[in-house]
Amino acid sequence: MAGTHSHAAPRTSGQRLVEACSNLLLRLRFVVLVLAIGITGFLGYEARNIQLDPGFLKLIPSHHPFMQDFMKYATIFPGHNRVVLNMHWKGDGDMYNKTFMTEMEKLASDVFFLPDVDRTRVTSLFSPTVRFTKVTEEGFIGAPIIPETFTKTDEQLAQVRRNVEDAGIIGRYVGNDGRDAMIMFEVQEYSGGQPVRVNYYELANKLDELRAKYESADIEVNVIGFVMIVGAIVDGLLGVIAFFGISFLITTALLYLYCRSWKLTGLSLVVAMLPVIWLGGLLPMVGAGIDPISILVPFLIFSIGVSHAVQMTNAWKQSVLGGDSSIHASRKAFQALFVPGSLALITNGLGFLVIMRIQIDIVRELGMTASMGVMLMIVTNKMILPVLLSLITLEPSARKRAHAVDDGEEVRKSWWALSLLATRKPAAVVFAISAALAALSAVYARDLKTGDVGQGAPELWPSDRYNVDNGAILSRYDIGTDILTVIVETTGFSEACLDHSVMTAVDRFDLYARGINGVQSVLSVPAIGKMVIAGMNEGNPRWAGLPRSSQGLAVGGYAYNPDIGLNTEGCQAMKVDIFLKNHDGALVAHVVEEVKRFLDAEKTPGVTFRLAFGNVGVAAATNEAVEEAELEMLLSIFGAISLLCFLTFRSVQAVICIIVPLTIVSIFCNALMARLGIGLKVSTLPVIALGVGVGVDYGIYIYERLIHEMRHEGRPLRQAFYEAMKQRGTAALFTAITMSVGVFTWAFSALKFQADMGILLSFMFLVNVFGAIFLLPALAAWLLPEKGYARHRAAEPVVDRAVAQSR
Repeated sequence: MAGTHSHAAPRTSGQRLVEACSNLLLRLRFVVLVLAIGITGFLGYEARNIQLDPGFLKLIPSHHPFMQDFMKYATIFPGHNRVVLNMHWKGDGDMYNKTFMTEMEKLASDVFFLPDVDRTRVTSLFSPTVRFTKVTEEGFIGAPIIPETFTKTDEQLAQVRRNVEDAGIIGRYVGNDGRDAMIMFEVQEYSGGQPVRVNYYELANKLDELRAKYESADIEVNVIGFVMIVGAIVDGLLGVIAFFGISFLITTALLYLYCRSWKLTGLSLVVAMLPVIWLGGLLPMVGAGIDPISILVPFLIFSIGVSHAVQMTNAWKQSVLGGDSSIHASRKAFQALFVPGSLALITNGLGFLVIMRIQIDIVRELGMTASMGVMLMIVTNKMILPVLLSLITLEPSARKRAHAVDDGEEVRKSWWALSLLATRKPAAVVFAISAALAALSAVYARDLKTGDVGQGAPELWPSDRYNVDNGAILSRYDIGTDILTVIVETTGFSEACLDHSVMTAVDRFDLYARGINGVQSVLSVPAIGKMVIAGMNEGNPRWAGLPRSSQGLAVGGYAYNPDIGLNTEGCQAMKVDIFLKNHDGALVAHVVEEVKRFLDAEKTPGVTFRLAFGNVGVAAATNEAVEEAELEMLLSIFGAISLLCFLTFRSVQAVICIIVPLTIVSIFCNALMARLGIGLKVSTLPVIALGVGVGVDYGIYIYERLIHEMRHEGRPLRQAFYEAMKQRGTAALFTAITMSVGVFTWAFSALKFQADMGILLSFMFLVNVFGAIFLLPALAAWLLPEKGYARHRAAEPVVDRAVAQSR
């Protein structure tokens, strides 16, 4: 295995520093061990205080212009964090019966007293603000839909039916077939103008309890809203923990099969768990929690920890099998792996820090959590693990496997055959195949959509109760649950609702929005005003217009009442609600683009239209922020990795050899997302950064050993790559397979977003190692010198028996 050389390359100052650090570390190993135990005990105790910290406002890109207007009007025109409860009558006839109305009244009352509910925004048939208006021979009559004394007699039920028809709320608060009625409320995110912390999971549980309380053979209750999505995700976290357990067992089994040493298996798992425990203790100490969307980060940190632990234990084992003592083997493993391992972890951390450039709180929290965990690994994997290894001895069973798996002759033959890629002609074939696959993937990647794909909550499976409820509500009402709100600001008018130019401008926009593909309906002040004016004129549709005089517009004064919720006093601000069929990313982008086209052309003096509001407005802003951040994030992460690689290896060739495979795999990932129908959004954007951050480990480990063999051992490129694969390749391939198998178990999760992340990460972990094994040597064949770097060599390196036989 070893070559014979007359001269070795001189040691650099960096190598001397690493050697000094290794000597100091092992000299103080018992002190380090005691400190590690103390820190783990303390942070493990503090980890009991960690809490889930979901929040709707954390999903908002606060810097986006849409969200600037959103924050300005959030307390005036709520609607972005709305919860909808729908009671559906399954019995004979319609809902106008005593049983349904009694249960509906009780449900509305129970909802009113739920915690974290804005009681001023609870709306149902029983709300006094939901009124009917009609013209009679005696004049204009208006009153609440439910009579003040409602004893639910047949006469009163018939009166309620007529009131609902007169109110024009069929399709909005009442289902189209008269078998559904809706209760809506806003989650109270502000109190006294200040944000308040909402216990979303508790509220979701209360709503589930109400659902169970009122559902029967004749009544079905549907509940949708952000709070219910959070509840479903948190409930699914038990499955997340179960899959972590499965992944842990799979990792344990594969680790033991690889090293046939329970000691090394145990140490690898313990050291991989340390950063997870430390992170769990540090987060509550800095006042941070963990969001359900980022709950998978600790499991990823564990997987990365296993990857680096395997490299360290493998290097230690090879030295022990070569005759070194445990402490000397630990010193050599530290010296060999501290620089490339730390570089890989720093690049991992930079990858996660880059995510924090995206100005969305939930993404920033994910980036902070992941980067903290990765930085802790520099201590646990690169310092504590060598100390632990120096204190153990290798079992006889592991020693007997000196020629098995990682040291086996068949494996060596395979690596020697693979090293042919480090020659130019085979490398050219690899380039051609890689280019073809990259081009094909780029074509498929063009179909990648930004935002949600389809209806309902994409974080959950279509069969989940939330998505079933969402589909039921959409099918029973004219209005959708996805609302894009445009705010109309007026300046220079004391009573803007009585100004013809203002009302006409809003009415033009109302009519234009109704014609946009994907819009179900539109609700605006002029639309209601025209209905009232027509009603005042015996219901004649010819009068359903906007008079040119203030006196004429005043006839529709009921429509301008701020209690309806569409305008402020004097119509200084009005809102136009645009109800969409769904919040699919492509549909949202189309509608927003069409609205912008109209607003750009609208030039009415004193009238300003501002986008956007409602849950679709938030989605539109988030999608635009994600789309804008994707390129910036990729450039930043690849730029940071390139800079670190260049500073470490002082070589542009090194940067190209490491970065190109990562770039191609990122294109593959985008194509896979497009083919699987996974949109690019807040919960999936970090996947690429995670995959790149972890995938770079393989390239750094292999390239570092390859260049070491060329510079310090004087080997030609092909044999240098062969030696690198013997020392690092088997461990890299093993960890990639282990990590891929572990996270692929997530594909069977009850949470779709976890399943999606499992598939994508499993793909990236595995394909990245193939990029390092196949494409890296091909690039090196054309970028690095054919011969070794050493100037003076007494003879060519001596090849081992497996290589000799293969020749």
